[in-house]
Amino acid sequence: MMYALVDCNNFFVSCERAFQPQLEGKAVVVLSNNDGCVVARSNESKALGIEMCTPYFKIRSLADSGRLVVRSSNYALYGDLSVRIMSILRSVSPKLEVYSIDEAFMIMEGMDVAQVKAISSDLVKRIRQWIGVPVSIGVASTKTLSKIASHFAKKYPGYRGVCVMDNDEKRMKALSLTEIGDVWGIGWRTAPKLGAMGVRSASDFVQRPQEWVKKHLGIMGVRTWMELQGKDCIEDQEPEKRKSICTSRSFANSISDKNELASRVSDFAALCAHKLRSENSAAHTVWVFIQTNRFRKDTVQYDPMSSISLDVPASSTQEIVGTSLKILEAIYEPGYEYKRAGVILTDIVDGSSIQPSLFDFDYGKRSKEDKVSEVMDKVNVPGRNLLGLATQRPGNYSDGIRCSYKSGSFSTDWKDLIEVH
Repeated sequence: MMYALVDCNNFFVSCERAFQPQLEGKAVVVLSNNDGCVVARSNESKALGIEMCTPYFKIRSLADSGRLVVRSSNYALYGDLSVRIMSILRSVSPKLEVYSIDEAFMIMEGMDVAQVKAISSDLVKRIRQWIGVPVSIGVASTKTLSKIASHFAKKYPGYRGVCVMDNDEKRMKALSLTEIGDVWGIGWRTAPKLGAMGVRSASDFVQRPQEWVKKHLGIMGVRTWMELQGKDCIEDQEPEKRKSICTSRSFANSISDKNELASRVSDFAALCAHKLRSENSAAHTVWVFIQTNRFRKDTVQYDPMSSISLDVPASSTQEIVGTSLKILEAIYEPGYEYKRAGVILTDIVDGSSIQPSLFDFDYGKRSKEDKVSEVMDKVNVPGRNLLGLATQRPGNYSDGIRCSYKSGSFSTDWKDLIEVH
């Protein structure tokens, strides 16, 4: 069996370029929430020496001089294009494992190498033509090797977007050219440790005895070692349900008004509840925190956090929001300028296996709230509060987040549709 890892090149930047072709060939970066730091770079911006997570104020001069194009994060656009790309992949590989917003493993069962290569080459062209996003595909006998192959497909133009690692000669050459820190499964803390022991490349790693690997890296290290040997040992897995869910934001401007702060906390709690339901989960404990600006040394700091444990785990928007507002009422103190707030759900359980209490007199009310929440999920589109509670703000959940360089929602909002003249 072969794995084909499809990896979108510089995904956020490529999404911006898909609808703004004038950005092709220019140095482009995409910033994090509140335009804080760099989270995506074009190859041209990498050539300028811009590193990931660089604070924007450090490169503002490049943007002001016209050498760098800056865009705020546009998650509605990126998410929509990701869904479109994944749908194309599913059309040729029904068994697809979505690894992240810009990566997916295609499990190519019952196909020979020639078939997989032909399909991969066609996908590179089709996704570029239909979506406008360049992708690289690495094909190998294990997921870890396909990760390495996709790196070569992206780095070397001669592969034309597809690198097939189908024999030991190609495998060993690729491993010799791959730094140990670039191997999937080797963490950033483990790489220096291995380097100190003379393991600097993936090739050095696979040449160590299995007993040595187990002694220093444990069973997970052995699995990585076996994968690099070409032995498939990472099972197909469904994405794990989260053990906690958090929605938090830093505000563009500090907030002192209690009602305004309550509306923000309501929005965060509603988003957390939606995430719970999307995974068929429920939470037993709700936490809320609010914080003043910790960077302001000239003001008194206040950053309380508190929680409430529910009698019965819940996922309805009404109960999660209501509980969050009770916590906010308890921890809010007037006279402070709040810069950040958040809601955290913990003690998460499977939503289909909740055991009601014998004395749960609110069961009927809770059942009605769950049905209302289901209707809200069907009506609301990602990022927009079309149907919510009275305590929430209407419109986009991202209101108040600094995004001075945000492009249009070209594929999800009628008013931002591109006009052709």
